[in-house]
Amino acid sequence: MNDIPPTPDAPVALTIAGSDSGGGAGIQADLLTFAAFGVFGTSALTCITAQNPREVTGIQALPPEFVARQIKTVCDAFPVAAAKTGMLFSSPIIRAVAAADVQQGIPILVVDPVMVAASGARLLEADAIEALCGELLSQARVITPNLDEAAILCGRAIESVEQMREAAREIGDRYDVACVIKGGHLAGPEITDVLYDEGQELVMAGARLAQAETHGAGCAFSAAITAGLAKGWLLEDAVTRAREFVRQAMESARPAGAHRPLHFLANYEPDASD
Repeated sequence: MNDIPPTPDAPVALTIAGSDSGGGAGIQADLLTFAAFGVFGTSALTCITAQNPREVTGIQALPPEFVARQIKTVCDAFPVAAAKTGMLFSSPIIRAVAAADVQQGIPILVVDPVMVAASGARLLEADAIEALCGELLSQARVITPNLDEAAILCGRAIESVEQMREAAREIGDRYDVACVIKGGHLAGPEITDVLYDEGQELVMAGARLAQAETHGAGCAFSAAITAGLAKGWLLEDAVTRAREFVRQAMESARPAGAHRPLHFLANYEPDASD
């Protein structure tokens, strides 16, 4: 009888975020992105939302102790290689997540500092920003703010690529983390993102897609970075491949009702090697 070689274990990633009832962002986007990268996805819900790509009509936060219990129960069963946070909503939830991250020994943490939805709905309570900055950001390997979130973190408006570079450096040095500032909200024919990591800078620019819907793009970007880090990729590789993944998901978007949600599995090749 021929011996069958063992199948390598799938890397495991954990998303700690809110549920998007519209399916295009939050936990739903994260798990689809993990799957697209061949990573086994686990989750810990922080909030349940009533939303679609156009609006958020309600948010129901889960008890912080139950969020922590989800994280512990996942880590008890799986070797979580990397985790990401999305919508955390409140100071008590942030503190519970920060404590659970330390207690469970999660080796890599990606923080997407979700504060406001594209529709304008607030996804982080005003008094939770202090907890986010004081208790969670310093635990992260990388944080992925958009322009508005980066402006809150550094305390000033960001209106140019040069100001993005300055802000990424300031935020990265302040919290001793790598920082990717996403420049999609800057006007112009190109979208520029800036990665700053331990004194090194990478400026990434590409043509803006016409008429592309972006709901869930930030979630997918941070989830793709998390998946790459869970697979052992270097941070720069994880970021550049995450950027390309989101672009492909936007380019491949197909109509669903009145919207064109990102097609997360457009280029999924389950048997393809890295």
